[in-house]
Amino acid sequence: MLHVAVVGYSGSINNSPVKELRSICEEVGKLLARHGHVVMTGGRDGVMELVSRAVSKEGGRVVGVLPAGDEGNNHIEVRIRTGMDFALRSVILTKSADVVISMGGQAGTLLEIISSYSYGRPVILLENTGGWTDRIRSVLIDDKYLDERKTVEIKVAGSLEDLERFLKEADNGKV
Repeated sequence: MLHVAVVGYSGSINNSPVKELRSICEEVGKLLARHGHVVMTGGRDGVMELVSRAVSKEGGRVVGVLPAGDEGNNHIEVRIRTGMDFALRSVILTKSADVVISMGGQAGTLLEIISSYSYGRPVILLENTGGWTDRIRSVLIDDKYLDERKTVEIKVAGSLEDLERFLKEADNGKV
């Protein structure tokens, strides 16, 4: 069992770019719940809400690491009220995770990808989800590192099968 942080776009689940990711978010949530992973998110709307809803429907556990003044979405089982702004909350989220999955995303997601890497947390980018998840690939060294220290590989999942395999490797300590 892993503590898996899922990061990505925030915003209304009925508006672009989040609504285009509804299906993949639901599939990722189901996969994580079926494997018994504890899912951690920033607890709000967007990708976080869609994945949390799917995990909850499958009987999985959802932890929301919330910024100040936000009670999060209705699918969170455990709320961690950090009292911090979005950026500092994100650092707590990524430091607490065993592995991080990224879907789309703006500057906050970029911060989460970078902090995950800095803390040595494996990052799995879900290909073709847009935003920084796809853009970050253009700066990777050897297609898998953010800098010359080669702290941890950043993996690219082109399918749910790839994601499942990477999670299994992480659970076995092979990442």
